[in-house]
Amino acid sequence: MLGLMQDRPLLISSLIEYSGLNHGDVEIVSRTVEGPIHRTNYRNVNLRAKKLAQALGRLGVELGDRIGTIAWNGYRHMEIYFGVSGMGAVCHTINPRLFPEQIAYIVNHAEDKYIFVDLTFVPLIEALKDHLTNVKGFIIMTDEAHMPDSSLDNLLCYETLVEAEDGDYAWPQFDEMTACSLCYTSGTTGNPKGVLYANRSTVLHSFCVCTNDGLGVSNRDSILAVVPMFHANAWGLPYAAAMCGAKMVMPGAAMDGASLYELMEAEGVTLSAGVPTIWMMLLGYVKENNLKFSTMQRTVIGGSAAPRSMIDTFVEGHGVEVIHAWGMTETSPLGTTGNLLKKHENLSEKQRTDIRVKQGRTVYGVELKITGDDGKELPRDGVAFGDLKVRGPWITNGYFKGEGGEVLDEDGWFTTGDVGTIDPDGYMQITDRSKDVIKSGGEWISSIDVENEALGCPGIVEAAVIAIPHPKWDERPLVIAVKEKDHSVSRDDVIKHLESTLAKWQLPDDVVFVEELPHTATGKLLKTKLREDFKDYKLPTA
Repeated sequence: MLGLMQDRPLLISSLIEYSGLNHGDVEIVSRTVEGPIHRTNYRNVNLRAKKLAQALGRLGVELGDRIGTIAWNGYRHMEIYFGVSGMGAVCHTINPRLFPEQIAYIVNHAEDKYIFVDLTFVPLIEALKDHLTNVKGFIIMTDEAHMPDSSLDNLLCYETLVEAEDGDYAWPQFDEMTACSLCYTSGTTGNPKGVLYANRSTVLHSFCVCTNDGLGVSNRDSILAVVPMFHANAWGLPYAAAMCGAKMVMPGAAMDGASLYELMEAEGVTLSAGVPTIWMMLLGYVKENNLKFSTMQRTVIGGSAAPRSMIDTFVEGHGVEVIHAWGMTETSPLGTTGNLLKKHENLSEKQRTDIRVKQGRTVYGVELKITGDDGKELPRDGVAFGDLKVRGPWITNGYFKGEGGEVLDEDGWFTTGDVGTIDPDGYMQITDRSKDVIKSGGEWISSIDVENEALGCPGIVEAAVIAIPHPKWDERPLVIAVKEKDHSVSRDDVIKHLESTLAKWQLPDDVVFVEELPHTATGKLLKTKLREDFKDYKLPTA
C-alpha cells in the first residue's frame, strides 16, 4: 500500500523559486571582478536565472547538455547555478587551478556545449581554445562595457544575453533524478574523474546543511562563501542558502585576509566556510592588526584537517565556534560535522577541543563505517582505525562515463581512501589518507597528527609530514615546514615541542624548512610532489 501524498519532484529550480517568492529582498552581495561591490537579491536572481535559461534555450541548449563555468564566487555564477540546472541542463564547474591540460581534458570529457568565463580567466581559455573541440561558444561574465578584446571564437556577452529576455518562463518539471551539476576530482593521480549530481541528491543535501546538526544555516545568517563555487558546489552553500533565505556574501577573486575581513565586517557575516589555508591567512591578518570579529559566530573548516591551534584561536581568541567537517567531491560533499552534543556543555574548553579536532558525526542520510584489511567492520571505540567507507542518497555510485570502473562494494559502500577511527558517540577522526600513513617498525604513524602538532609550535605557519625510507624501521616521518616571516624557530625547537604531545616512536627523525609547500587545485597539501622532491633525502638516523 502506498501513501496518499503528492508526488512532487525535488528540483534545483524549486529552491530559487522559493527564495525568490518568500525571501525576495534578502541580499546577495558580491565583490566583482570589475571592481565594485554589487548588490542584488533572491527575487532578482530568480528572475535573471529564468532569463538565462531562456537565452540558453535560444542558443540550442537542451536537457542534459553540459554547460561549463570557470569563474569566481559571485552573483552571476549563482544565477548560472540555478538557470542551467533549472532548465534541465548540467552545470559543470571547472577548477581554474587545475593544470591547463587537465582543464582541457575535463572540458572535452564533459563535452561542454558552452562555457561561462569570468574576465580573470579569459587568457587561460584563450590558451586552450584549440584543444576545446566541442565548445560552441564562450559567454564572458560581464557587461558590454567590460568585454575584452579576445581571440576566442563565438564570444558572447553575459549581460547582453540575459537582458535580451523577458523572464516570462516557467521552470520545467522533470524526473528528480535528472543530473543537475558535474564536478571533477582534483586528479592528483591520473585524470580527474567526474561526479554527476542529481537534482534529488542536491536538494536532500541542502536539507541536511540547513539542519542544526548539519551546518545550521538559516534565514538569520549572513554567509561568506569562501569555499569556491568550483569546489564541490561550494559545499552546497548556494543551494542551502536559497532553501532558507540566508544572505550570501561572495568574495570574488579577493581571497586575502584583508579583503575577507573587510567583507565580514561590512556585511555582518555570521557564518563562513573554507579550507585551513584560507583561515591561516585571515587569522594572520587579524593578529597582525590586532582585530576582532564583531559578528562572526561560527566557521566551517573542511578540505583537510583543521589544526588544534587554529581551532583554539577561533574559539578562545575570537569566540567563533568551529564546525569541523569532512566530505569529498563524491559525497556532495557533506558527510560529517563536528557539532558538540548537549552532554559536552559542562566539559572544559580543552576537553571540548579534543572533540572539535575530530571530523565529527554523520548527518542523517549518511552511513559511515571503518573496515580492516579483511574487509570486516571494526569497532566504534575511538581506537581501532581502518579504511573509511560511506553510503547514502547524496553519495556517488560511480564516475561520469564509467571512469574508474565499479566503485561500490557488494553492499553499496564507497571506499573513500581515508583511514580513520569512529568513537562510541559516532565522532569520526581521519588519521590519514591510506597512501600517506607512515608504517614504522610495525606501527602506523598518522602524518596528520604530526602535522597538526607541529603547527602548534611557535613560528610554524604550515607543515607537511611524509614518510622517508629507513633501513631499520622501514619508514620514518620527516617534517617539512614553513616558518613565520622573520622567525628563528629551529629544527630542535620543533622536535622539543613535539616531545610534549607525541609518543617517542611518533617523533619525526628530522625537520626541514622550505619557503612554501605545494598544494593541489583544491588547497590540500600535494604530498606526491613532496615525495618526489625528497625521494633522495637521507635521514640523520639512517
